[in-house]
Amino acid sequence: MIAEKLEQALNEQVTAEMWSSNLYLAMSFYMEREGYTGMASWLKKQSQEELEHAMMLAHWTIKRGGKAMVDKVDVVPNDFGTPLEVFQQVYEHECRVSKMIDNLVDVASAARDKASQDFLWGFVREQVEEEETAQGIVDMIKKAGETGLYTVDDKLGARK
Repeated sequence: MIAEKLEQALNEQVTAEMWSSNLYLAMSFYMEREGYTGMASWLKKQSQEELEHAMMLAHWTIKRGGKAMVDKVDVVPNDFGTPLEVFQQVYEHECRVSKMIDNLVDVASAARDKASQDFLWGFVREQVEEEETAQGIVDMIKKAGETGLYTVDDKLGARK
C-alpha cells in the first residue's frame, strides 16, 4: 500500500504535468499564430508527452494501491514573446519540473518505497534529457539569429 504522503505528492505531480501539458499547448497555439508551424508542432508533441506523464503517474498511484485524482489545473499564460523567449521559458520550466521530480523521489525515499523510487528515477533520467533538449533549442535559435529562424522552425517540425 502506498504511503498517504507519497500518494498526495504523486497526485500533485499529476496536476503539475497536466498544467505543463496545457502550457506547451498554449505555446503551440501562440507559435502557430506567429507563423512558426514547426515550433508549434514540436510544442504540441511536448504537450502530448506531458499529458502521458500525468497518466503514467496516475496509473502508478493506482497500481500501488492509492487513489489517483485530478485536481484543478490553473490557467496558463497565452502570450510568450519571441521564439527565443518561448524556448527559454521551456528550458526554465523543465528545470522547475526537474526539481519537482527530485522532491518526489525524496518523498518516496522517506516513505521507504523502493518500487516507487525506481519508477520515479525514470522521470529523473528523462528530465536530464528534457533540459538538454530545451537548452539545445535555445542555443540553436541564438546561433541561427533572426534570419535563420525558419531553418530552426523546419528542424523542429521534423520531430517524430
